[in-house]
Amino acid sequence: MRVLLQRVSRAEVRVGERVTGAIGRGFLLLIGFTHADGEANAAWMAEKVAGLRLFADAEGKMNLGLEEVDGAVLVVSQFTLYGDAQKGRRPSFIDAARPEQAIPLYERFVAMLRERGLRVETGEFGAMMDVELVNDGPVTLWLER
Repeated sequence: MRVLLQRVSRAEVRVGERVTGAIGRGFLLLIGFTHADGEANAAWMAEKVAGLRLFADAEGKMNLGLEEVDGAVLVVSQFTLYGDAQKGRRPSFIDAARPEQAIPLYERFVAMLRERGLRVETGEFGAMMDVELVNDGPVTLWLER
């Protein structure tokens, strides 16, 4: 399971002209799954994301979490995180989980974040999406489990 996390001051995802998810301050998560991923990977990642302290406190140190800044999470499926471009000019996506495995994991991950009390918005799994964001920092982390 791979997550590219960006701390944002705002982010939104659209499918065509329809906004499927939008947040103000918080985290934009681009998330991809591989064949070996399961419920344990999703649980670990949900706990990690929910607990990260990436917002500045009164002293300017990254010491505050999402709940302390009234932040939200925008989760966008991104199978291309498992693209392998080591050979040739076209990436291979053989390591990305097939939709029949990835969709339930994606939905479970979103549910796990909500179970931890976070406000969560989403993209639309498998759709061609336009993602717009304003980085806050920028702060970007690569998380993998």
